[in-house]
Amino acid sequence: MSNLFSGISGRFRGGGKNGGAKSPGLPNGPQPTSPTGSSQGNSSATSLAPRVPPLPNSPSLSQTLSMDDSSTASLSSNDPLACYNLPRPKPLWLNDCYSKHIVKGNFMTLSARPKTVEQGEWIAHQVVEHYRNLWNFVRVIHEKDEDGTSICNPQTCPRMSAGGNHSFTWLNSRKEPVEVPAYEYISLMQRWISGKIDNTNLFPTDPAGVSFAQNPNGPAISSAGFASGGLDTPGSNTPIPAGPTTLNTSLSALAGPGDWIGKSSGFPIEFVDICQTIFRQMFRVYSHLYWAHFIDPFYNLSLEKPMNSCFSHFVLTATEIDMLKPHELEPMQPLIDLWAANGTFPKESKAYACANLKAGERLLQLATTG
Repeated sequence: MSNLFSGISGRFRGGGKNGGAKSPGLPNGPQPTSPTGSSQGNSSATSLAPRVPPLPNSPSLSQTLSMDDSSTASLSSNDPLACYNLPRPKPLWLNDCYSKHIVKGNFMTLSARPKTVEQGEWIAHQVVEHYRNLWNFVRVIHEKDEDGTSICNPQTCPRMSAGGNHSFTWLNSRKEPVEVPAYEYISLMQRWISGKIDNTNLFPTDPAGVSFAQNPNGPAISSAGFASGGLDTPGSNTPIPAGPTTLNTSLSALAGPGDWIGKSSGFPIEFVDICQTIFRQMFRVYSHLYWAHFIDPFYNLSLEKPMNSCFSHFVLTATEIDMLKPHELEPMQPLIDLWAANGTFPKESKAYACANLKAGERLLQLATTG
């Protein structure tokens, strides 16, 4: 599977505003220290990642901002799309003509775990592969133009959102939810995920030599420990790279006392919980890419089909291995409905089971009637 989407990376060469996007990683120099979750201890002044305490619950996908009524047109109560409060005109990616893929076939063959592969190893593999695919698209919106700006910046995207109905917050140094620009949120999230993947205590696997270091073009972040108010503790308005959500009941706990998913392969008991948070955060980034940047830059660069291919594969995989719950799909639910209705999602898949087929069929009807 690691080579299936290798051709997608080639599509990005020559793309972007400057004729090519740079990798978000740091191929040279020291790698960032992985957050440990410890509330004690100090970091060196040169450390790229802080040590942070265990996290409380933070705002989840269910927390939304209402869309102004004036931005939408009234729909009949019998219209299956009425519940989504979609803007008018609808996003381009909800037109079936623009929801196509570059890869044909059944993505279930990629999402199904081989019988000879232990479940923990399979989940770890999926985390690394989907993170790699996602960052091919993120680097396009983060690439700097000649004037030093990027497509996604504090002026164009002052908050991390997915349309007018959903926005996402980060935790500051006091573990309070704060809104930050999308560019900063994505950079913080990248750093948090990088620290997890690079932590061999959490991921005792070889990620094929791929570095998930901090984006060198991302916002600067203080490097000292935050937990006990040590040196260079950031102000209350400074976000920290900490996982924004936790689960009420973990799959590890459901596995039974003394046993958990991945235990036989050396993964720790919290491994599945962390992977679920990683998938949740990657989903939020995809949601922002679709709602805020589908036309500029992806459609304008003819990259909408590669992104559709990667995202549909991502949703199929995340639902099949229970990394995303149905309610967490809400920001992109209409597209999931459309892909279920047009046959992208096989009927036997969990993604198909999460879809509202009537809404998807309605979107297909609108595409054919103009």
